[in-house]
Amino acid sequence: MNEKDQQTSEQETLDECFIAAKEVANEAGEVIRTAFYKGKEVTTKAGFADLVTETDRNVEQLVMSKLRAKFPNHKFIGEESTKEGEHWILTDDPTWIIDPIDGTTNFVHRFPYVAISMGFLVKKQAVLGIVFNPIQDLMFHARIGLGAYCNDRKIYVTNTEELGQSLVCAEFGSSRVSTELDSKLTSMRQVLEQAHGIRSLGSAALNMCSVASGQVDAYWEFGLHAWDIAAADLIVREAGGVVMSTDGGPLDIMNRRVLCAGKIALAQKIIKLIKQMNYERD
Repeated sequence: MNEKDQQTSEQETLDECFIAAKEVANEAGEVIRTAFYKGKEVTTKAGFADLVTETDRNVEQLVMSKLRAKFPNHKFIGEESTKEGEHWILTDDPTWIIDPIDGTTNFVHRFPYVAISMGFLVKKQAVLGIVFNPIQDLMFHARIGLGAYCNDRKIYVTNTEELGQSLVCAEFGSSRVSTELDSKLTSMRQVLEQAHGIRSLGSAALNMCSVASGQVDAYWEFGLHAWDIAAADLIVREAGGVVMSTDGGPLDIMNRRVLCAGKIALAQKIIKLIKQMNYERD
């Protein structure tokens, strides 16, 4: 097979993955939508504010079983099937990284900022991402080299470079350790003193998609996991934005930190204001 034929074959495979992922996202979204307004059986994981529901588990099982049936040679990493404290290895193999409900606390409290997130990586690089909020019926998606979309409308980041003209997202996360909260609050205050405002809406994937669609200018967070950002990373970059580590280095989705912005100049201004925090790798 020559290089042109190989590229065509790879694109056809990616198109097949995209079609299958959109179908299963819609199916999973219906499960989430149906459960959203009902009573929920809630348990906790790492702490009292780290919630999980039966719907999280059911959606992950649904998504993985559907995709595995179509792509039996692919690997899968999911939030609910990864045991607490367990480490996993991201290989070069085609791998789906799935968060069945990003924003579980929002889901429990019927705050409509929840999404299923599916990132598809090949050779450790994201080539396909879907983030679907079934409550608000917003499907963000991207394929490498083809741009980013929301409900099939092309989206773009903002051109804002000045923090004084910016609306920024940041999150507290589920940890209630006082030293962690102090660091996060200090960073937020230092950014807020110079920005138009800060929003904390409880979903990393949707926060990143808000950057991609130009609703906010930047977002950072410490302590999140690979399944929170695997899909939205590509969506932001395909929308023209930058995604990196919070210290300005290349993004490492295993390293539990992310900073994204429409413009690198804005990201660099935020880096100078936030306190770096270290977490155990995924």
